[in-house]
Amino acid sequence: MARKKIIAGNWKMNMTPSEAVELVNTLKPLVANDEVDVVFCVPAIDIIPVMEAAKGSNIQVGAENMYFEEKGAYTGEISPAMLTDVGVKYVILGHSERREYFGETNEDINKKMHKAFEHGITPIMCCGESLTQREQGVTMDFIRQQVKVGFLGITAEQAKTAVIAYEPIWAIGTGKTATTEQAQEVCADIRKCIAEIYDEATAEAIRIQYGGSVNANTAADLFAQADIDGGLVGGAALKPDFGKIVNYK
Repeated sequence: MARKKIIAGNWKMNMTPSEAVELVNTLKPLVANDEVDVVFCVPAIDIIPVMEAAKGSNIQVGAENMYFEEKGAYTGEISPAMLTDVGVKYVILGHSERREYFGETNEDINKKMHKAFEHGITPIMCCGESLTQREQGVTMDFIRQQVKVGFLGITAEQAKTAVIAYEPIWAIGTGKTATTEQAQEVCADIRKCIAEIYDEATAEAIRIQYGGSVNANTAADLFAQADIDGGLVGGAALKPDFGKIVNYK
């Protein structure tokens, strides 16, 4: 069975609630495509207005992060129950910006993965190497560690429903894109890593996205690759061009 493509926008720290509603209204007709899963991962304060604005459309709403505790004295954090209560279906975990600026570790992300599954939220777990790591030839050593620790203790049944986003850090917001061959090679290796942890069936089921300056010109080539099941899109997700990425064929 062919894996359904998943194309998600990561809005990062952009869009006030009123701007968010305006953007959703602009994008709604442009991203209409039932052949792919379309997800808008938005800042926490935008989740409820975006949910309202997206009603009746094919847009699913995700969060950009969440904490691994149910509730408590964690000022500024958001719990999984808060997300599910408003209908959030996806959450980005372990984005390179969270790892770099906020010190999130592979172990933190693993705790968040467990909590997401416990609450029926699909994690989009990010992994990826820096330019230095690529130049040193340790890309897959580094990514395999992120994946293996991230999925520690996660069952095969859970893993099958997860999404992994491969984002080379050197290609995020830089305008540089990994070549189609580079992106496919790493995504294929990630799938092999999942097969080692679990089995072939789990590796075949899991969806692996490419992220890193995906745009309307590169989407069709990237998404045609055997192991690339869609994209995690940054800057281009805030523009009408996102419609072209979603309807890449």
